[in-house]
Amino acid sequence: MRKGLLLILIVMLAVVTAACGSSDDSSDGNNSNKDKSSASSKWSSLKEKGKIVVGTSGTLFPASYHPEDSDQLTGYDVEVMKEAASRLDLDVEFKEYGVDGLLAAMKSGRIDAVINDMEVTKDRQKEFAFSTPYKYSYSTMIVRQSDLSGIHSLEDLDGKVHGGGATTVFSKIAEHFGAKTKTYGNVTNDVYLRDVENGRTDFIINDYYLQTLALKAMPDIKVQLHPDLKFHQTESAIVMPKDADTLKQKIDATIKEMRDDGTLTKISKKFFGGKDASKKPEEDIREIKGLDL
Repeated sequence: MRKGLLLILIVMLAVVTAACGSSDDSSDGNNSNKDKSSASSKWSSLKEKGKIVVGTSGTLFPASYHPEDSDQLTGYDVEVMKEAASRLDLDVEFKEYGVDGLLAAMKSGRIDAVINDMEVTKDRQKEFAFSTPYKYSYSTMIVRQSDLSGIHSLEDLDGKVHGGGATTVFSKIAEHFGAKTKTYGNVTNDVYLRDVENGRTDFIINDYYLQTLALKAMPDIKVQLHPDLKFHQTESAIVMPKDADTLKQKIDATIKEMRDDGTLTKISKKFFGGKDASKKPEEDIREIKGLDL
């Protein structure tokens, strides 16, 4: 039996890719031809196999998880990927990794793409290709019900303890404001929430939609969303190898088609309590200055 309730999103440190040469020189022209071949080879390989292998955590409710008493993988991200693959005439095979291992698995060639509520960031874009976003959101934080963990603004995070993944955007935000991060492995959501409740940590920064539903799933734990703090607007997308240009074009066109015909909205409302996460939020979201994400 597996429970799919975990609040981890990941950020891997990116390395700068080599710049492309000019096409004026004959050798550079050969490189250009190789680049074009590389850009299409990934897609050609997938079409030949008839299958795309996609990495996900399987523990991120409600994006990628196993319902209680079931081994069936589902969630907003999973169903979006299934539909996109179907429209591309591909079977989809999901492989599950801890969130800190997803991008490494793709770099090593064990998987073809990643979908796990993965935020588009400048650092990641240096090393990976991202599809057009299929989800828009922003960050909030979970705090103790009794005293809001003594937090009334982001500046109050100084000296507090944040529960999260070591390489996440959310930990970067917490540490930017002076907090320390207590890290976890691939554990379920109740571990995070109870640590806030009992004071081992003070808060958890994460996605608004994910946190809202996680709290509804465990109402006995004495924590809540902070009533006033909304910050760091986000976009989530499918991650692919940097040189998979043709695959990216195919997936981009498919995501647009799914948005235009209402499929993204339909899937979102199923998993996000009737809310449409496929559209940009209208709330006033604080931008965090001085932190390049």
